[in-house]
Amino acid sequence: MARKTNSGRNCRAGVPPAVVKERQHKYPEQPECLNPPSPGLLRTSPLDGIVLEDNVAALYERRDETPDDRRSQTAATALHPIYRDDAYGIWLYHGNCLTILDAIAAKHPDGCFDMIFADPPYFLSNGGITCHAGKMVKVDKGDWDRSRGAELNHEFNTEWLKRCQKVLKPNGTIWVTGTHHVIFSVGYAMQQLGFEILNDIAWEKPNPPPNLSCRYFTHSTETILWAAKTEKSKHVFNYKAMKAVTGKQMKTVWTMTAPGKSEKTFGRHPTQKPVALVERCLLSSTHEGDCVLDPFLGGGTTAVACIRTYRHFVGVELDISYLLSDCKRVDREIIEIWLRDFRVRVDVSVIIGPALGLPFGMNGGNRSGCPTKNDPNDLDPGGGSMDRINQMADVPEIQTESIFHETKFVFLSCAQARTGSVVHTTVDADVQSAWSHTKESVKLQTTHIVRCETEIFRVKSS
Repeated sequence: MARKTNSGRNCRAGVPPAVVKERQHKYPEQPECLNPPSPGLLRTSPLDGIVLEDNVAALYERRDETPDDRRSQTAATALHPIYRDDAYGIWLYHGNCLTILDAIAAKHPDGCFDMIFADPPYFLSNGGITCHAGKMVKVDKGDWDRSRGAELNHEFNTEWLKRCQKVLKPNGTIWVTGTHHVIFSVGYAMQQLGFEILNDIAWEKPNPPPNLSCRYFTHSTETILWAAKTEKSKHVFNYKAMKAVTGKQMKTVWTMTAPGKSEKTFGRHPTQKPVALVERCLLSSTHEGDCVLDPFLGGGTTAVACIRTYRHFVGVELDISYLLSDCKRVDREIIEIWLRDFRVRVDVSVIIGPALGLPFGMNGGNRSGCPTKNDPNDLDPGGGSMDRINQMADVPEIQTESIFHETKFVFLSCAQARTGSVVHTTVDADVQSAWSHTKESVKLQTTHIVRCETEIFRVKSS
């Protein structure tokens, strides 16, 4: 028996009748591609071959420094991505976006990006307070988010927007997020530089943190400006795709929840955006295979959204700790896309636990085709731990790191036929938890449970 299962829903009380362990042996040598465009085609980063001058100084420069304040570094440094996947076209770089954007513009004077999504510093970490996890905390996202005064803040916005405009293709567009602390400066800078502002989107958060001072309205929105490179640009707008979402013309107020725990598995960035928000921006203004840039990568959301929508992506991040978390997040997302897009060969062995105290096959198994209580194929006559899967605890002798682990449970009903039918799937910590979260109606149908244990290792380069 072999079956590919889909990740499922959360489920609820009781004890399951049996457990089936599913073991992945290897990926097919030539897996069948189901979805990604241009399978097997390796892409090259638009930043390949770029050499940065004074690279070390650029990494640590502050916006209020002058060139005389910075350390000198005479050696030229080739720019290499911290993370690259040429198959999906994903490249992540560590560095100062101003320096890297200058280098890109020098190599691609006509531009090389179809879209830019930017989530720049908001300049709001200046001693204020907010509510986090029900507690009053200071607004302190880091030195990069501190205001240096209206003039210097606007100068910084103008400088990075000017560079972004240069690396956009003639018909390219840019999306910039921000609160009132920064977005008016961004909009004014866009007008000064000759962008054409196409829309201002209001991202409404259904459950914003309360206003603890009780002296203002509760902040529940952020603004996203969408602009074309110039007034002559013939920008892309996938009108039909957006209309299909709501059934009518999409409005400029988007209601979406903030990122949940599943989007913060590898770390929390203080200004992280939900994947659904960035996905909508991508789907509305780009096509599959287009190249996207995020000069302030932060929590890596834009990279994840590009992977899911099959856009090529270049991300730049100055903080190495965030970038390393982004690499793990991107790695996991590509693995999950791979598992969804490719058929994986698996072997399944059946384990029946008679000590669980539930009927086998609804009537001893004789009519259902399921093993009976005294069946010689019963591999666990002692009724031991159903979660015992020691054979999965494999420690490779080669240098590897675990980048993906998932335990999935598939509820089967084989009460009426020898071939089981799937009645429920869920991802949970163990079989007892999966059963306790399952609805009673599902339990009544379930005769077997399949455990799909998947662990993927990345081989470290020597």
